Amino acid sequence: MQDSSHMVRHALLMMMGTCVSRVLGLVREVVTAAFFGVSGQLDAFNVAYTLANLARQLVAEGALSAAFVPVFSKTLSDRRFDEAMNRARALSLARQAMSVLIVASLTVTALGILGAPFLTFLMAPGFDDATSLLTTTLTRWMFPFLFLVSLAALAMGTLNSLGSFFVPSLAPAFSNLIFIVTAPFFVGRFGVLGLTFSVLAGGALHFLSQWLWGRRIGATLFPQRPDFSDPDLRKMMALFLPYAAGLSLNQLNPVVSRMLGSFLEEGSISVLNYANRIVQLPLGLFVIAISQAVLPRLSSVREPEEFVSAMGDALRFALFIVLPAAVGLIAISEPFVHLIFVRGAFGEHAWRATSWALSLSVLGLPGMACSTVVMRGLYALAMPRAAFATTLFSVGCTAVLSFLLMFPMGYGGLALAPSVAFSLSGLVGLCRIRKKISRPLSVVSMNWVGRSVIALLLMTFVLRFYVFLLPYAPSAGLWPRASWCAGAMLAGGSAYAAATLAMKFDEWNWIKGAVRKE
Repeated sequence: MQDSSHMVRHALLMMMGTCVSRVLGLVREVVTAAFFGVSGQLDAFNVAYTLANLARQLVAEGALSAAFVPVFSKTLSDRRFDEAMNRARALSLARQAMSVLIVASLTVTALGILGAPFLTFLMAPGFDDATSLLTTTLTRWMFPFLFLVSLAALAMGTLNSLGSFFVPSLAPAFSNLIFIVTAPFFVGRFGVLGLTFSVLAGGALHFLSQWLWGRRIGATLFPQRPDFSDPDLRKMMALFLPYAAGLSLNQLNPVVSRMLGSFLEEGSISVLNYANRIVQLPLGLFVIAISQAVLPRLSSVREPEEFVSAMGDALRFALFIVLPAAVGLIAISEPFVHLIFVRGAFGEHAWRATSWALSLSVLGLPGMACSTVVMRGLYALAMPRAAFATTLFSVGCTAVLSFLLMFPMGYGGLALAPSVAFSLSGLVGLCRIRKKISRPLSVVSMNWVGRSVIALLLMTFVLRFYVFLLPYAPSAGLWPRASWCAGAMLAGGSAYAAATLAMKFDEWNWIKGAVRKE
């Protein structure tokens, strides 16, 4: 109970910071949509940003986090030394890792700039010559973003392992805020190229804010000459390459989506991107927060029973939060997209298309939640081969389903395919963890499932009644429309909360314990 409350408290702190970041992320997309709508120029920017983002997730937030956090957490909890000694050893590891990361990220940045034409062709072979040239230019300007956020990811992993969650989760909000403030200035002078300058400015602040916080709590990061005889550093580096190989496969999912989308009608990639930005709100707010909060705990446990308990609690809590979010977003997808995006160049066609893509993408939220937490479990158990195989399965499913579904469903098929693939890969990963620890993983019981279905049905009924009683008015002003969406969320959320409280879900006890700091 107490460990679950600690995990939930850390997750809640991350949710608070992430909430601000994701809301500002949506505002960022609103600003972008007002300037470029659904257009070929924005398709080019989205492809360029995706390429830099893929490299970031691979080198920094992906393989680095997977290899660094478990080793760092185990060093902090080493029973052979006292707490002060463990902290000093762990910080030395972080500083050595910073030196290695600087070299790795600069190398990937240089390769990305040199290989931008090839990457553009690989990512969007259906683009015409003008759009391809623009994408190549934007990609070259965008790749230095990798270096900045790589350092930010190292700082976040260090701070999370030291028990600091709120400021690291808030750091992306500073990045989005800088983008929102600077984009009108840069776009007015440089056109779509100005968006890349805003992204780079945001990346710099993303790292600096966490570095300053680390300095304040006595965990200042600076490059330190790597000692390759250090067993902790050697272990981290030994895990890095296998995880990088697996995560490089995982990054093929958006590549597949955009590659196939380049053969569909113009604006298809932008539609998928807008829908994805909304999905990232509950995904980042709940799922990523929970998985990041549970990784240090999973990495520091030494008994299989404790690992099973931590994994099961994380999965149950993720589903407890994500299931109502998915149901709610599907129920009000059109009004929500209208409220967020419809203005300027973003017209009715873009509205309807994005709403459809959003509904199909949201179907995969529960599967994404399980898959994300399960992958953290594989990282904590130092199972790079199993992580690679699980990722390979996910990417294979996404590629096959995307190809099959894009013909009858267009961009809708490209939105649905990852939803199905993530759900299946989560089950595959759970089976591999169960085999590794030789313990049953009882995540949810039939009783829990049945009670959840009842709560979700009640929530759906309340939302439908709300829509029937108070129809959404697209022609109304901003505040009435915003109030309508807020009212729908409040009505649906209240119905779910009341039902789960009445049925005495254990998750509420974890939340109460987290608030009371048990």
